[in-house]
Amino acid sequence: MESHAKLLGHGAHPIVVALPIGLLSGALGFDLLGLITGDKKWHQIAFWNMLVGCLSGWASMLPGAVDWWFLPRGTRAKKVATLHAVAADAGINLFFASWLMRRKDPENPSPKALALAGLGGLALTAVGWLGGELVQRMGVSVAPGAGLTGQRDS
Repeated sequence: MESHAKLLGHGAHPIVVALPIGLLSGALGFDLLGLITGDKKWHQIAFWNMLVGCLSGWASMLPGAVDWWFLPRGTRAKKVATLHAVAADAGINLFFASWLMRRKDPENPSPKALALAGLGGLALTAVGWLGGELVQRMGVSVAPGAGLTGQRDS
């Protein structure tokens, strides 16, 4: 099924999710560096990654919602896409809750703030798997006639 939300002729959602995925995954990595090294600057970087990752994540939901809207009711794709959307929202909101808990002292996240970010990371891992199911198994956001020849539409 071809995407209904396009950016430069390609499905927009798979393009724009790269930013929040990178930022939120990076936030987890920076928090881990902070815990391992004891250098608080890594937690500060994680703090800002989380903010921009959440904002860009919420923005990336718009083209995803457009594609979801056009999926036929009662199909496995619609069910998987719904779960993908709910899990994405939960994951981003877990990161945002972690960010909120860090606002007063970004360099010293509490164990609870770290745990929320970790849970957000687990949720987004599931989101990525579900997104892969949608694209690779169900052909969501794939141009009609796509194949190994790489022929472009005129």
